[in-house]
Amino acid sequence: MAMNVSDVAPTLTPDYLRSVWEFMAPHLVPTLLVRSEAMDELIGARVTLACETFQRTGSFKFRGAYNLVRSVPNRRIISASSGNFGQAVALAARTLGKRCTVVMPETSSRVKIAAVRRNGGEVDLIDTGRIGRLERLRQLLAEAPSAFYAPAYDDPRVVAGNSTLGREIFEQVADFDAVVVPVGGGGLISGIISARDALGLTTPIVGAEPAIANDAARSLRAGAIIANAAEPPTIADGARTLALGEVTWPIVRRGVEDIVEVPEATIAEATRLLFRNANVKAEPTGALSLGAALVARERFAARRICCVVSGGNVDEDLYAAILRGEI
Repeated sequence: MAMNVSDVAPTLTPDYLRSVWEFMAPHLVPTLLVRSEAMDELIGARVTLACETFQRTGSFKFRGAYNLVRSVPNRRIISASSGNFGQAVALAARTLGKRCTVVMPETSSRVKIAAVRRNGGEVDLIDTGRIGRLERLRQLLAEAPSAFYAPAYDDPRVVAGNSTLGREIFEQVADFDAVVVPVGGGGLISGIISARDALGLTTPIVGAEPAIANDAARSLRAGAIIANAAEPPTIADGARTLALGEVTWPIVRRGVEDIVEVPEATIAEATRLLFRNANVKAEPTGALSLGAALVARERFAARRICCVVSGGNVDEDLYAAILRGEI
């Protein structure tokens, strides 16, 4: 969505990424790498979890949001999000002395709506059956022409911010046989691919996507962006995107080994396993990577894999239902 017509975004060169890593380090909670022998037995591989559940605002999204908001001069930030990016951009804006409005569907998790407000953001709730997010964003930007539209994933500064997670993973363990990453709009996996390449590594990176929201997998097979017809009703709400972005798609296309499609039941199972076997509370989107490892056990057998648990912000009623096996 080309709304920032006067804005010139940087190129994702190794020098630029390294400058972002240096700047961002003091503002981040380093990712926690967790080993679990119980998970090894379940998957048949040596599994390490890269947990972003303890990151500021509870997900990796703060990395990209902070780098984006600090990089633009605008004092007013407008964004759209079902939750995690919204609270991340709200906190980034408040920290940097800026004002933030987040367009959110009325059906968003109550926990995430409250978190956006708690982090200083103004929430603009919409009925997506009556007005789309894009239309509402255009209305707000028309009312505030000096505002900056902050995309959740399709901006090089977001990708660069997310690359800090890849840098932390690879600098702790450089010889994983594969890193498995949740895929929604592609901002996280693009960041990890970019970090790998900047560090001169060749570690295979595998995407994990809901089977009913498999636009990235279909795009990879087709060699062109294939969009979902409508927002997919997956329990992994962070992956309810329509398509990869113009920035993220070329990075994913050249840099990912494969994308594993994960059924809804397996996403729920992975969420339960993280809680029961690794003491990790993950939202369903964050559990996608472990779900992919479950689906692709044969591929990962006896290999050293890192599963990125991208966040832990989940509505308590949904989480309880998943843990009880009702979902």
